[in-house]
Formats: sequence, structure tokens, C-alpha cells
Amino acid sequence: MEKTIRIGTRGSKLALWQAHFTQDQLKAIGVESELVIIKTRGDQIQHLGFDKMEGKGFFTKEIEDALLRGDIDVAVHSMKDLPTQSPEGLVITAVSYRENPADWLVVRKEEAVADATLKLKENAVVGTSSARRKAQLLHFRPDIQLKDIRGNVPTRLNKLREGQFDGIVLAAAGLSRLEMDLSAFEVIKFSPKEFIPAPAQGVLAWQTNEKDIATRRIFKQLHQQNTSVATNIERKVLRLLDGGCQMPLGVYCEQDRAGNFHVWAALASAWDQPLKTTRLSSSTHFQLAEQIFEQIKS
Repeated sequence: MEKTIRIGTRGSKLALWQAHFTQDQLKAIGVESELVIIKTRGDQIQHLGFDKMEGKGFFTKEIEDALLRGDIDVAVHSMKDLPTQSPEGLVITAVSYRENPADWLVVRKEEAVADATLKLKENAVVGTSSARRKAQLLHFRPDIQLKDIRGNVPTRLNKLREGQFDGIVLAAAGLSRLEMDLSAFEVIKFSPKEFIPAPAQGVLAWQTNEKDIATRRIFKQLHQQNTSVATNIERKVLRLLDGGCQMPLGVYCEQDRAGNFHVWAALASAWDQPLKTTRLSSSTHFQLAEQIFEQIKS
């Protein structure tokens, strides 16, 4: 009798979508599972912007602790939230398909200006807590006012609806997966090659205990190798820069039909500092992250 896989997840709508998706994937290969909901520090501290919160992995630590204790068999994470180094004893065993990796700017219709850059009025108030998004927004529109925003996707959209912001930036992946109704807003859909997403944005990572060979074997069946190659390059750039998820860094890699790799990267020394961008194409992924690192640092 196969054991029932215990899936550790946060309780937000998007985290639960990810956990249910995992259950469906497991069911398709004949494996039963159950959800274990865990509250993280990132869920509990709602009044601070991410850059004010201490340390790395504040949406993952409690779940990883449960994995190390053996309270759960697998953790499902949004891969962009994961530090590049797994805690000792844990491994990323598999990654999912990649949903649209782009960021979308969602603007209140009443405040949208048709012929303005990003459709934002002069000195518009834009909500985001991400240093990367702040740096890139200011690159396109130095006049805008940036304001931290916290809460899950529906909460953020409500804050926009109430007029607390003129626009907010959200990941396309979350909006698509939750099938959010955006008909009341103007939506500016960025290209990931121009407004560069976080490393591994749009990808789910399945993390397991290193010693739990049985569970690792099950998840190997769900592993998407093509996604893995691209996200490995993106996350390696982040690791080489010694950055956490709060570094103002965007890296996006895609592979064309001929098998060539194309990488776009954007980095600022801080969210309010000038942005440096670079682009590189190569027929191999060997040393590609290192080359991007050298270009963006120099």
C-alpha cells in the first residue's frame, strides 16, 4: 500500500491552488495525498515591507522546519520565494511547468492615461513591496510614487479597488492561476524580456527531505526538465550575486526551438538606484550564469 503524501503548504489562496495542483499531479500517477496547512512568519507580519523583514526565506522557514521534523513529506513552494541554498537535509526534488513568468501592472481605470508610459498619470502611486519591481518601475517612470503593499492577491486587488493606489504590480502567474477577474482594471502586460521577472517566477518547486528516497522517487515522475534548466541558470545568477529574494535583480532565461539559450537580466544596487540591464545568447548553458554575472557586475 502506497503511503499518503502529506503536502505542507501556506494557507493563502494561491498557496492552496499550488497544493491542490500538486494533489492533482500526484493523483494522475496514482498517489494519494493530504494537505497540512502551516502559518509562516511572512503570513503573520503584514505591516512591514519585505525589505524590512529580517533574513531570507520568511515564507518558507516554518514549512521547511516541518519537513526536517518529518511532520510533512513534501513542501510546495513558489520557487521565486526559495533561497538558492536549501537548508541542510532538504533538497528541491522536482519543479513544475512554468506559468506565464511576466509581471502585470494593474491600473485603476479612473486613473489610467491612454498615451502615458505604462498608462500611469504624473506622480501616480504604485503599490509593490518588491525591490526588483520598484527599481524597474522607476527606470521607466522616475516620477511615480512607490508604496509598499502586503497581503494575498485578492487583498491587494481590493486595496487597489478602494483607491489606496493608482496601480499595483502582480505576477501574471498568480493572477492566471487564481482566475482573477480584472475586467474593472486596465492591465499592462509586461514582456519578461523588458520588465524582467524574479528568478524562477511562475514555477513551483517541490522540496523533500534528502533521506526520504520513496517520496523523492514519486516526485521525480512530475519533474519538468526543461523548466529546470532555465530556472537553474536564473537562480545561479542570484546565488553568484549572493542575493536573497529582496535583491533588486531580475533574470529571465528561455530556450528557443533550436535549443539556444537567451537570458535577460536587470540589476540595481538598491531599489532607488539606476538599473543596469544585460542580455546574452548562447548555444549552451555551460558557464552562462557566470557570464551574465560578470556582465551585470562590471
